[in-house]
Amino acid sequence: MNRSIIRWVMLGLVLFSFSVASFGQIAVGISVRIGPPPLPVYAQPICPGPGFIWTPGYWAWNDDDGYYWVPGTWVIAPVGMLWTPGYWGWSSGFYVWHAGYWGPHVGFYGGINYGFGYTGVGFMGGEWRGRSFYYNRSVTNVSVTNVTNVYNRTVIVNNRSTTSFNGGRGGVQVRPNRQEEAYGREHHTAALSSQFDHERAAGRNRENFASQNHGRPAVAATARPSDFGRRSAVAARSAGGEYRAPTMSPKEARVNPPSAGNRGNAGSGSNRSEGGFRPFTPPAKNNSGSANGWNNKSNNNNRPQEGPNNHPNQNRMNQNHPQNQNRPEVQNRPQTQNHPQIQNRPTPHPQPTPHPQPPHPQPVPQSRPAPRPTPPHPNPVPHHQVAPPPHHGKGF
Repeated sequence: MNRSIIRWVMLGLVLFSFSVASFGQIAVGISVRIGPPPLPVYAQPICPGPGFIWTPGYWAWNDDDGYYWVPGTWVIAPVGMLWTPGYWGWSSGFYVWHAGYWGPHVGFYGGINYGFGYTGVGFMGGEWRGRSFYYNRSVTNVSVTNVTNVYNRTVIVNNRSTTSFNGGRGGVQVRPNRQEEAYGREHHTAALSSQFDHERAAGRNRENFASQNHGRPAVAATARPSDFGRRSAVAARSAGGEYRAPTMSPKEARVNPPSAGNRGNAGSGSNRSEGGFRPFTPPAKNNSGSANGWNNKSNNNNRPQEGPNNHPNQNRMNQNHPQNQNRPEVQNRPQTQNHPQIQNRPTPHPQPTPHPQPPHPQPVPQSRPAPRPTPPHPNPVPHHQVAPPPHHGKGF
């Protein structure tokens, strides 16, 4: 009995960690070179019942097809927890996705006006009172028939922009205040498995991609997660602004996240450094130091032949060692020409002088009858050696 309980608990932990890790792979740490489209204009579906909290829609990223719309939906919230939406933020030349989370307070979400209580700062759509959540009917679509914990509080919205990213050209120019920074340091909980399933289901529908709907998705919001039926789904009234098709493919726009492996191999090739997080680094810095500098030095240490050949001091050592005199490089140097061994180099030219000695003058005088009686005398030999050159003209 105890073993079966332990097995079920372990299985539940594995499934939970898998869902959180999978959501993190999709929603955390994504950086691209093109910004998301404006937020579409849509109506909020009616709240299904008590305990649901509205999670606004957003543009997610797919490496094969680019941005796609994840419809806003009502989610059963953990008791006492509020949802801080994720947002796209401009940083170091890229649009980086900051994933949403659950916490006791609503933190910074880029100043994006997601609507329905998410005005860009905090959440005005409801509040927890003990273990019950109360809805502000001024900004949320709640029926008193299904939900009785309601109140009315006027919310003044100064931000009417449909911009979907923070910072950069055309983005919302807002920074987190001290309170939002403090909320960001609180204990947080990742998105629920139902939220992950909702995002994954939205990515399977081609109509949700911006390349297809041009910023006006057919399903902009749903009453429940992953429920895209006609009774639950709400279409967008209009696009939030003019849609501009990207000038590069999604694979070209995607930026690989930094890792220790990439930093270690940064010096092995320029393609890796250009494809990641250093597109604006001048070439001079790559040659001078930091990441690529020490990698190049370590590579040179593994090449013992390159160091001595490139070192001028090593050439001086070679001149002092007699072993290097046998090398052809040393023989070409002017300092070694005075050695007696170098004087023998022109041996190919003086060799022809002794070369006629093997045949000796004997075969030559045989062609002439007059000098036959003079072979015993050694002195005439050099005279006959001079005479043959005109006869053997091929040797010159």
